[in-house]
Amino acid sequence: VQLVESGGGSALAGGSVRLSCAASGYTFNAYSWFRQAPGKEREGVVGFYDRTSPIYAESVKGRFSASRVSAETTLILQMNNLKPEDSGMYYCAAAWSVDDWARPNEYSYWGQGTQVTVS
Repeated sequence: VQLVESGGGSALAGGSVRLSCAASGYTFNAYSWFRQAPGKEREGVVGFYDRTSPIYAESVKGRFSASRVSAETTLILQMNNLKPEDSGMYYCAAAWSVDDWARPNEYSYWGQGTQVTVS
């Protein structure tokens, strides 16, 4: 199983960044994007479960848009109207099943992360 994120970088406040996560090995039921800022806990950004519509954290609703493409093996996170507080390491994660999509402990598989910095 491999999850490989790409697309991070720097942006000005109000700008946009697009992240991708290529998943290989298995097709899981649950995928999510998490982020972690220095000194803070890892937090859920958006989650997919069993091909339902994505669920967004309140802090990113209306600004971020997530999708699964390429036969659902690639996760896309389009981040618009970025704020400095969106800065952090962004990870994609996968699990066979979750009770709480936003809880990191529910996920067994993680990508290496990609850095997003908003100034």
